Amino acid sequence: MKVLLTGATGYIGKRLLPVLVDKGHQVICCVRDKKRFNPKKSILEKIEILEIDLLNRDTLKQIPEDIDAAYYLVHSMSSSGNYDKLEQTCVENFRAQLNQTKVKQVIYLSGIVNEDELSKHLGSRKNVETELCKGNYHCTTLRAGIIIGSGSASFEIIRDLVEKLPVMIAPKWLNTKCQPIAVADVITLLYGSLLNEAVYDKSFDIGGPDILTYKEMLLGFSKARNLDRAIFIVPVMTPRLSSYWLYFVTSTSYRLAMALVDSMKVEVICKNDDIKKIILIKDYTYQQALKRAFTKIESNEIVSSWKDSFASSKLNFNISDFIDVPTHGCFKDKRNRKVQDKQKTIQKLWRIGGNTGWYYGTWLWKIRGYMDKLVGGVGLRRGRTSPSIITSGDAIDFWRVLYANKEEGRLLLFAEMKLPGEAWLEFRINDGKLYQTATFRAKGILGRLYWYSVFPFHGFVFNGMISHLAAKE
Repeated sequence: MKVLLTGATGYIGKRLLPVLVDKGHQVICCVRDKKRFNPKKSILEKIEILEIDLLNRDTLKQIPEDIDAAYYLVHSMSSSGNYDKLEQTCVENFRAQLNQTKVKQVIYLSGIVNEDELSKHLGSRKNVETELCKGNYHCTTLRAGIIIGSGSASFEIIRDLVEKLPVMIAPKWLNTKCQPIAVADVITLLYGSLLNEAVYDKSFDIGGPDILTYKEMLLGFSKARNLDRAIFIVPVMTPRLSSYWLYFVTSTSYRLAMALVDSMKVEVICKNDDIKKIILIKDYTYQQALKRAFTKIESNEIVSSWKDSFASSKLNFNISDFIDVPTHGCFKDKRNRKVQDKQKTIQKLWRIGGNTGWYYGTWLWKIRGYMDKLVGGVGLRRGRTSPSIITSGDAIDFWRVLYANKEEGRLLLFAEMKLPGEAWLEFRINDGKLYQTATFRAKGILGRLYWYSVFPFHGFVFNGMISHLAAKE
């Protein structure tokens, strides 16, 4: 059958896509930026890709009329302060276009909504569900709370908190109860719902077998990692202070931290989980879900990560808009070195950042990351999804990968740190030499002052970095 998949570059979409392809379905992937979509070659040959912006009604006209079903796996949380209005526009455009097709079913992944007074985030997700259900098709909504899996936002935030803080002075919302679910079970339920008449025009809460407080989840994680941790709850921490606490300790952005704190005050426990009687799942416990996640991490098999989503960034752009590095009116730091071993240099480039670091003056990079956090930037804590694989759209610390091609020996990064301008860092191997270029397009006088203030450090950091990259050892 022909299945439309929105959010194909997202955390869940990347995991659902290979399942749909493996089952023999014809999948049409809707992405906003084709350059950020990098499925395996075996999958790429079996799918169709449409570049669609849900905020632009005209782009949706590309959707074929003869689709059988569609997955709605997009949301705008943290992309801007008015994400609820953006989500409203997106879903209205989507519904209007699908009403002109032969689609039989739309499947939507939402959040559990248990209280009359919902957070802005959950209220927006509920509104999307309401709008989707107005369409001329059968609508199925799966409402999840905390999703646990390698690379999930919930997993990474819990991991950051537990592994970095032996003692936590935490806000009272850590006593809020939730019902976490393994990402593997989410994918099983999403696929099992496809054109399943038993779930038509229904909404289901989906969760695992454990009901835990956030505090119990943190302590459960510490147990799984054999770490001794102490958590003390204080009632005086306001939502804003809680957001700052989450933002500085974890790799999340401040805007996302605010949305999460707002939602974490509300219990997310399943009320109607009858879907488990319809679709058989493994029903992994919290500890089992953690174990599976660590198995994936240790074997470098992380399929998708929330950090590679622009939700982890302060920016919201198409890679195409920045892939051509400007030359006019820009400051540049150009360096080159003779390459001793091309393949060795490429291997080093493809492992840059994250746990590997930046090869020289890493302590200065860390200070720059901390300074970025202080002014509301992303900092260095995002790291990277894979230690040795880079694709366009990936996050590497406070950089975004615009282009990565091993055969060409070219890697192009764009800065997502807080800057009075725009910055690129490019590595290119030509004729036995490694060319390293840092480009800065300043905004106003402040941008120029910034460039001259950091320029002395470039000679130390960039010179050492390119020397290490070009060396044979």
